[in-house]
Amino acid sequence: MRKVKEHDERKNEIIDTAQKLFSTKGYGQCSVNEILTEIGIAKGTFYHYFKSKEEVLDAIIERTTEIIISRAEAAATVKNLSPLDKLMKIFLAIRIENEMDSALLEEMHKAENALMHQKSLRCVVTQLTPILVKVIEEGNKTGIFHAEFPKEYMQIFLASALTLLDEGIFQIEPTQQQIMFQALITLLSKMLNIESNLLLEKAALYWQQ
Repeated sequence: MRKVKEHDERKNEIIDTAQKLFSTKGYGQCSVNEILTEIGIAKGTFYHYFKSKEEVLDAIIERTTEIIISRAEAAATVKNLSPLDKLMKIFLAIRIENEMDSALLEEMHKAENALMHQKSLRCVVTQLTPILVKVIEEGNKTGIFHAEFPKEYMQIFLASALTLLDEGIFQIEPTQQQIMFQALITLLSKMLNIESNLLLEKAALYWQQ
């Protein structure tokens, strides 16, 4: 049991150190040797856990996704919170810029890391959809929502929002981004079959947090 713990601790140590170095030096300017020196381990130890520097970056992204999903699950299970409020809290949880610094976000948006970026988006959509569906179904039962296709609607909304509001994909002005945000919320209100102004007011309140 202790060996398993030591294995996880060492792996996390490599990920933590790499994330710090990628943030301060830049992913492209940081070598595996610098990670080794910072931790004080041999090259063989590094390659026991990771095949390449790219794989470490992948692990950082996966861990960030796990944090986002964990927070979304927590928001979905808050007692005495309406389905609408749960929905807003979940959407706050998927703001990846809250968990990943600008240097790593910029790295993920580079053309050579397109597949990695796609993987992170696919992972979020796949894991977040069931959480949102439960909330939508709860809203349907209480009469707040009237969504005919909860799963499909959430897949469409997440894929659209995560792509269109991603500055690394669509470099749009803040004003235009705000308009896009309002359009997406209006689309969501139609999916849920509720008053758009109600959802816009609620979304604006949460988005300022």
